[in-house]
Amino acid sequence: MDFRLKLLAGTLIFAVSAASHAADAIKIGVSGPYTGGSSSMGVSMRDGVRLAIEEINKNGGVLGRKLVAVERDDEAKNERGVQIAQELINKEQVVATVGYINTGVALASQRFYQDAKIPVFNNVATGTVITEQFKAPEYPENYVFRNSAKDSIQAPMIVEEAITRRGYKKVAILADSTNYGQLGREDLEKALAAKGVKALAVEKFNIKDVDMTAQLLKAKEAGAEAILTYGIGPELAQIANGMAKLGWKVPMIGSWTLSMANYIDNSGANGEGARMPQTFIQEPDTPRRKAFIDAYLAKFKPKNNRIDSPVSAAQGYDSIYLLAAAIKQANSTEGPKIREALENLQTPVEGVVMTYNKPFTRDNHDAITVKEVVIGEVKGGRVVKAQ
Repeated sequence: MDFRLKLLAGTLIFAVSAASHAADAIKIGVSGPYTGGSSSMGVSMRDGVRLAIEEINKNGGVLGRKLVAVERDDEAKNERGVQIAQELINKEQVVATVGYINTGVALASQRFYQDAKIPVFNNVATGTVITEQFKAPEYPENYVFRNSAKDSIQAPMIVEEAITRRGYKKVAILADSTNYGQLGREDLEKALAAKGVKALAVEKFNIKDVDMTAQLLKAKEAGAEAILTYGIGPELAQIANGMAKLGWKVPMIGSWTLSMANYIDNSGANGEGARMPQTFIQEPDTPRRKAFIDAYLAKFKPKNNRIDSPVSAAQGYDSIYLLAAAIKQANSTEGPKIREALENLQTPVEGVVMTYNKPFTRDNHDAITVKEVVIGEVKGGRVVKAQ
C-alpha cells in the first residue's frame, strides 16, 4: 500500500510539475492571413516570427521562460480578426500579439487589446491611422505599436519617385476598395497636392477583380504617364496584365505590396520594372541580414530561394526581438509594464530591418522613419534596389 501511495504521489508531483512548466511559457499571439490573397505576406510574417522565437528559445528564452507562438489565421477578414483577438486575450491569455497584415483587420481587432491593456504589435499593416486609433488625450495609454512603414511615409516616397525623380507629371491612381486601399489613396492625393499635382484619374477596384480594363481605359484616355497603386498582389498583377492586353505600357509605382510574390509571379514579364518603397530587400548586404536570410531559406525552403514577402518576414522577425527586449527590461509579462518598456527601451535591438535605438516613445508608436525605407524594383522575378 505504501508503495502505491508513493507511486501515486510521485505521479501527481510529476503532473503538477509538467503543468507548471507548460504554464510557465510566455504566450505570444500571432494573427495574420495564412490563406487567401494576402497569404504570401501572412505566411512570410509568421515564418519570420517562428524563426525569431526559435533563436530566442535556443538562447534561454526570456526571463528564463520559453516563448510560445499561438498562431491564428484571420483570413484577411475583419470579423475573423475580431474573433481571434477575443480568443487570444480571454482563452489563450497571451501577453502580447504580433501580426496584422491588413489595415482593416487591425482597425477592427486591436481595440480589444487596448481595452485589455495588452500590447499589440503591427508588423506589416501600414494604414497611417493604425497607431493613432487610441492616442491621447482621449486615451492616456496607447497599447498599439508598429514596425512597418506607415502610408504617410510611403505615399510621399511614391510621389517623389514618380513626379520628381522620373518626371511623370500626369499620373492616375488605382486603389482597391478596402480600408488599406482607400486610406492609401487619400495619402497619395495629399502627397500629390503637396507637389501641386492632381491625379488625372482616380479609380477603384475590388479584391478578386480579374478585369481592370475599365479603370485602365480611363487612365489611358486621360493621358496618364504612370499608374500609382494601392492594393495587394493578385489585383496588382491584373493591372499589369490588363495594360499588356490593351497594348499600353506605362510604369507602375505603388505601395510596398508590389513586392509580393503573387504580384511578381502572376504578372510575369508584364510586372517587370514596378517600383515600391521597401524596408527590407532580400540582399545579404550586412552580416545580420545574411544570417537571417540564410537561416530563413534553410528552415522554410521557399521556391527558388526567394522569400515570398521579404518585408513581412523581416518585420515579423524584428517584432519578436523588440517584444522580447521589452519583456526582459520590464522583468514582467504584465501588459502595462511591457508597454512602458517599449516606450523607453534602454538597450538597442539589432534587427534585420535596422538596429532599433529607442524606436518608440510615449507619443510615437511607429518605429520606422523615412530614412529606413528604400525604393525597390521588380527585376528578373525578384525585388532589387532601384538604381
